[in-house]
This record gives sequence, C-alpha cells and structure tokens, in this order.
Amino acid sequence: MTRLFSGLVLIALVLAVVWFAPPWLFLAVVTAFLVGGCVEYADLVAKTGLHVPKVASATAAAVVAVAVGLQIPPVPALAAVLVAMCGVMLGLNAPAPHVPGSAAAALFPSLYLGLPLGLLAVVRESRGPEAVLFVIFLVIVSDTAQFYVGSTFGRRRLAPAVSPKKSVEGAVGGLVAAAVTSAAFGHVAWPSIGPVWLAGLGLLLAGLGIAGDLFESLLKRSADVKDSSNLIPGHGGILDRIDSLLLVVPGFYVFLYFLS
Repeated sequence: MTRLFSGLVLIALVLAVVWFAPPWLFLAVVTAFLVGGCVEYADLVAKTGLHVPKVASATAAAVVAVAVGLQIPPVPALAAVLVAMCGVMLGLNAPAPHVPGSAAAALFPSLYLGLPLGLLAVVRESRGPEAVLFVIFLVIVSDTAQFYVGSTFGRRRLAPAVSPKKSVEGAVGGLVAAAVTSAAFGHVAWPSIGPVWLAGLGLLLAGLGIAGDLFESLLKRSADVKDSSNLIPGHGGILDRIDSLLLVVPGFYVFLYFLS
C-alpha cells in the first residue's frame, strides 16, 4: 500500500510539473532532482572507498544542467566545472592512491546527471510537454512489461552479476511493448513518420532504458546496496526512479535533433 500511494503521488507530481509548470519552474524542479541524485551518487561512491565532495559535485552538475536546459553553449560551463572541480579536489586531498578515482567520480555526475536532465528541459521547451510525457510513458510501459513478462516467463538471466532478477525474456517483452506503444502513439506527435520508424524509435529507447537501469544497478552492486536511498517509500531513491531516463533522454534528443 505504501509503494502504491507513494507511486501515485510521484506520478501526479510529475504530470503536474511536466504539463503545467513554466519553463523556469520545470528546470528548477529538474535541478532539485539532480541535486538529490548527486547526493545519492556520492553516498554510493563513498561505499567503494572513493570520496566525492557532495556540494561541489552537485553544484557542477547543476551548472551543466542549467546551461544545457537554457540552451546556452555548454562549453564555458564545462570549462568552469573542470577548473573549479580540480581546484576543489586539490584543496581537499593530499597525495593518495584514491585521488585519481575520486576526481573522476566527482566530475562524472556533470555528464551522468547534468547533461540528460538538462536535455529533458530542452525537449520540453522545443517539442512541448507531450514529448516529455511520451518518453516517460514509453519507459513506464517498457519497465512494466519487463517486470510482468520476466516474472511469468523469465528463465535466462540478462546480466546476473549486475541485476540477478532481470531476464532475457523480460527484456524482450519490454522491447516489444515499447515498439508497439511508440508505433501506436508516436504518430500523434509526429504524423509524418511511419509506424515502422516509430517502432524502431521505441526499440531504441527501450534498449537505452534497459542499459540505464543496468548501469545504475552496477553502481549499486559495486557499493553493495539494494537501493540508492530510502527517500521514496517503497521505491528507493531518486536514482532508482530516473536511472532509465538518464540514457533514454539523450537518445531521444538525438532522434529529435535529426528529425528537425
């Protein structure tokens, strides 16, 4: 019951923000999620023996997300992030074997979280809230199909070392469901694109979603934890909720870029 209630609240919040929020508020909410995800990421990394300065890393990722979301050329922001982060790491660390890994880990959220969440704001601004809802709905359909098909027919493990519960059969179910959903609903947003190409888009995005889910599972397995946090009752943390989107959104953005 707790999982169902918190899930409904989360869906209602997402729908309201995506559909009704002005651009500045949408970007602010996305950035707030990003900061929470950065904190969870830093906690995961800490369990592996590396140290990520939470404030500096989250600020750097937020700068990248805002620059991308406002469609400001991101190169100056990336340059500032690089210089600032190297300065922070220099001030916080003495020479030690973990420093190179910690420095890389501190910079990684700028790409892993900042870029895709910034692109989500770009997609909404350039293509409308319906495009964002389309991609979120597609991920939900794929994830749901993976769960039920995998629970019913799953026999072969997809990536047993990373996510023991994911099956090949479940992944195939998720891919098929996404392809059908994209072909059925994608023509509303892009009537000029044929159903075969839309089905291909569904396959691409579902595949990226599975890869994003598995990558976050890799991070959690490396830190020996089940969830990224307990922030959302019954659902884990922010990273657990957005892991698929972190690869899906860049793929969707590239599709829209070449479509225009």
